[in-house]
Amino acid sequence: MVRNYESLHDPNAEYTMRDLSAETMDCDGVRGEGRDVAITDVQTTMIDGNFPWTLVRIYTDAGVVGTGEAYWGAGVPELIERMKPFVVGENPLDIDRLYEHLIQKMSGEGSIEGVTVTAISGIEVALHDLAGKILDVPAYQLLGGKYRDKVRVYCDCHAGEEADPESNADEAERVVEELGYDALKFDLDVPSGHEKDRANRHLRNPEIGHKVDIVEAVTERVGDRADVAFDCHWTFSAGSAKRLASALEEYDIWWLEDPVPPENHDVQKNVTHSTTTPIAAGENVYRKHGQRRLIEEQAVDIIAPDMPKTGGMRETRKIADHADMYYLPVAMHNVSSPVATMASAHVGAAIPNSLAVEYHSYQLGWWEDLVEEDVIKDGYIEIPEKPGLGVTIDMDVVEENMVEGEELFDEA
Repeated sequence: MVRNYESLHDPNAEYTMRDLSAETMDCDGVRGEGRDVAITDVQTTMIDGNFPWTLVRIYTDAGVVGTGEAYWGAGVPELIERMKPFVVGENPLDIDRLYEHLIQKMSGEGSIEGVTVTAISGIEVALHDLAGKILDVPAYQLLGGKYRDKVRVYCDCHAGEEADPESNADEAERVVEELGYDALKFDLDVPSGHEKDRANRHLRNPEIGHKVDIVEAVTERVGDRADVAFDCHWTFSAGSAKRLASALEEYDIWWLEDPVPPENHDVQKNVTHSTTTPIAAGENVYRKHGQRRLIEEQAVDIIAPDMPKTGGMRETRKIADHADMYYLPVAMHNVSSPVATMASAHVGAAIPNSLAVEYHSYQLGWWEDLVEEDVIKDGYIEIPEKPGLGVTIDMDVVEENMVEGEELFDEA
């Protein structure tokens, strides 16, 4: 049976204050100079990449279409379908109000965090592409202008033998020399062969020694040719994370990412304050409210929001502005297709404290084919001056790589 998620309703939201629609807010007056535009439809298509990316398209009565992307995962297309009635008929230029409108309307369905925020993020990114096209300006201009013409990219690397230090070092050297990146990241939450119990999050000394061996091999091989970060994927206990971070202090690492699970903020802060090894986190925290304590209590040295997951482009800009008051750099986590990768780059261009944007698909041969434009060159993304995000999806490549059972959205 095919469910009609668009027809679902929330009785509470229909009579409470949780409605920021144009009609309710008395901001539905006629606008001039081609800006009197209304949303007519929202569609999604899920792509079977190295992650199942959800692309989002917003259509208007002016014939202008905006394309965005939500963080990968099940349930996102259904939630976007659920929210479509809340934006159809609205003017897409009111990005901030529409974002808050969706947050309010979906508050009973989890818009404080999680996949509901992710779905809203995909719509928000598409609105930036659409608004840029309507106003004939690149998306970064909607965020306040730019600090830089190109944004640095760090390549998330995977060796053939993930647990072998020399294999990681070989891959690091190849990515630097052959692919032209000067910023890399490798995983440290890989089996060492010394584990006794994976469930307790405890690292025995031989396991820590194994991870130190990986760091030493990679950093010594690339030397000062590249910055290298290492990801733990929120795997270890507090004590183990502190022992690991302490053991890595003598090595020149860019940052140690997510050494502990994200739920207990106090533990995250304690680990960060215990070591001189730079600590990064943030990809599993939602919206500016979720990132607030990480920033204000300086529980990280580098904040790492995932733009199409945490709330979208403007929300990430707000997180970055908050972080800048504490002199924290922003390294955006990113496992997206070229669409959200370029959207993250626009944010990176518009904020002062941008460090880099992640690229997680260097082993997927057709990643760049998804759009007509070149995206990454020599380890950087040059910010396009075309209206909106500045990328044009190739519908043939989208159709060839859709998740089984998906339908292709309409042409622009």
